Amino acid sequence: MSTAPDIYKQQGFGHVVAPKAPYGVLIIDFVNGFADPLTFGGGNIEPAIECTRGLLDVARARRWPVAHTRVVYQDDGADANIFALKVPPILALREDAPQSQIVPQLQPCNGELVLRKIHPSAFFGTSLASWFSQRGVQTLLIAGCTTSGCVRASVVDAMCHGFRPLVVTDCVGDRSLRAHEANLFDMQQKYATLMSRDDALQATEAAQPHGAPP
Repeated sequence: MSTAPDIYKQQGFGHVVAPKAPYGVLIIDFVNGFADPLTFGGGNIEPAIECTRGLLDVARARRWPVAHTRVVYQDDGADANIFALKVPPILALREDAPQSQIVPQLQPCNGELVLRKIHPSAFFGTSLASWFSQRGVQTLLIAGCTTSGCVRASVVDAMCHGFRPLVVTDCVGDRSLRAHEANLFDMQQKYATLMSRDDALQATEAAQPHGAPP
């Protein structure tokens, strides 16, 4: 019997899609609630947040477009959806709720997009694709949580919108390490390039700094 990696290779999956400038960074749902194991956190999410600090510092130095996402529902729950039926506590993430605020380590700077969403994908029903396209982005470096949920959904949609997803493996996290590893494997086979933060920054180092247009 073939092992899983063997059959993927035999069937032609897993070809490397090289990163291509210009670059952008998407940081998905690194909010207080997902940093807290008593709310929606756990697993390797906290280390992923810490690793993302260095990614964000370099992205800013290179003047790459950066977008952050938050899960934010209306205070009255009028925009509750099927996602909220599956995970009812998610409705507590409202505009002014402490748990829905971006973690202190990754506070956005002026000029960075802060996008509110109510679905797993950062692209579904939002202006994110046009925002990155307007800035000429070809490759998206993706950080955030959870690997098996909103990260994976956003990676698939990024690919569908014509971006080259680059999942920064030590900057994504999940409450379940088994789910984290399984989804990294699957994304590498089908949808994305996977690199550690340091490898990704080295691979993109040759690109000229790319700032957003006025």
